[in-house]
Amino acid sequence: MSLINSEIKPFKVNAFHAGKFTSVSEADLKGKWSIVFFYPADFTFVCPTELGDLADFYPEFQKMGVEVYSVSTDTQFTHKAWHDTSDTIKKINYPMLADPTGTLTRNFDVMIEEEGLALRGTFLINPEGQIKLCEIHDNGIGRSAAELMRKVQAAQYIAKHPGEVCPAKWQPGAETLAPSLDLVGKI
Repeated sequence: MSLINSEIKPFKVNAFHAGKFTSVSEADLKGKWSIVFFYPADFTFVCPTELGDLADFYPEFQKMGVEVYSVSTDTQFTHKAWHDTSDTIKKINYPMLADPTGTLTRNFDVMIEEEGLALRGTFLINPEGQIKLCEIHDNGIGRSAAELMRKVQAAQYIAKHPGEVCPAKWQPGAETLAPSLDLVGKI
């Protein structure tokens, strides 16, 4: 069964955010757009490049009404230690969720059971709590926050404009499509 359009499952996890330990649950994601960004582990190689890239784009995501949550199977204590020791991770202002039991990671079907780590999974959740984007990568393939932003913009656009769809490489302000019998075979 696809996760697309499914509702997020209940969860409650600890987090490191804004220099404090806190908790986050599915209720915190409802009522706004949310990105849940899984990565394998703190103190690794590709992960800080992705999280740093996401940190650079975070103010733009916030302007769009989107909250970002990074998730690994590390603890909130490990997140704090990484934040305190890495210049790249110090840039992070979004919540870093801790999932040492793997519950959240399994809820989103990105757990590598034999390793206890997450695959690189990116999920966009609408304000109603439904998953609208699901992208899962092999752990050797890093993700781009710029491309994620374009996809979020497209998802927000089609949510506001029922009956329209965004073609490949669509950018805000570009032409969209209105699927109809008249378009079949003409694109």
